[in-house]
Amino acid sequence: MTITQLTTFLAIAEAGNFTSAASNLGYAQSTVTMQIKQLEEELGVVLFDRLGKTVSLTSAGERLRIYAERMQQLEREILADVPAADEPTGMLKLGVSESLCYRQFPETLLRFRETYPKVDLRLQFVDHDTFPDLLKKGTLDLVYTLNPLIERDDLILLYKKEETLGFYVSPQHPLAGKKRVTEQDLADIPLLVTSHNCNFRKLLLTGLEAAGITPRLALETSSKEILKQFAVNQLGVAFIPDMSAEEELRSGKLVRLNWKGGAFPIYSQVFIHKDKHVNKAIRGLVDMIAK
Repeated sequence: MTITQLTTFLAIAEAGNFTSAASNLGYAQSTVTMQIKQLEEELGVVLFDRLGKTVSLTSAGERLRIYAERMQQLEREILADVPAADEPTGMLKLGVSESLCYRQFPETLLRFRETYPKVDLRLQFVDHDTFPDLLKKGTLDLVYTLNPLIERDDLILLYKKEETLGFYVSPQHPLAGKKRVTEQDLADIPLLVTSHNCNFRKLLLTGLEAAGITPRLALETSSKEILKQFAVNQLGVAFIPDMSAEEELRSGKLVRLNWKGGAFPIYSQVFIHKDKHVNKAIRGLVDMIAK
């Protein structure tokens, strides 16, 4: 059993067929087929159910997938750590909340690439519900998220900073000039909120419910850009992280309501899995985020 075989196995599991996996890996399909045949013979199990042109994991394949993902993560750690007496190398897989990419984070990534040019940094957007499992599987090495404070036994918090959420409207909106805005002012007002699995939305709806207000949800989407555009066009009140509206505030397209209602505590946070080794590349990125 080799890392190459396990990488091929995972590529097939993700692609759903041998042909696409071979193309993604840059192999001939016969090479991919042979690697899986050798792996199945060594383990004495069938890893894939062949269903026409598509494949799916068998129960044995599902069990192997857990170990194969761990092996991939260990390989990345070896490449990042062992040769890294002077300079880290290898790959670092980072999950990030989309909202955090509005402020200085892209500049942080640029500094990281300049400081650690031999580290291949891979990014993907994550949400609150799925990222702990991605860390556990080793699909991600660390996560930079914007959420209410998260406390879990299987995660290690490397960094946190308090952030803020706000209500944004067009300067022409009736609430724009109001000196004091509370939950009562949002009764019967069209609200522009993030999608149902987002904790920002959950915070707002919980606060409104506690105040006895039935929300009027005009739009629900994960795209902060769409929420802002609807607010600019006077189609409602957008409830979004303050960091995602800085450009619209500067340009005067949006104004922030003078909110005097309940608080919505959120934090930018960096997590790794409890069993994850903090190598030099991870520590360097966390230090840059914290500056």
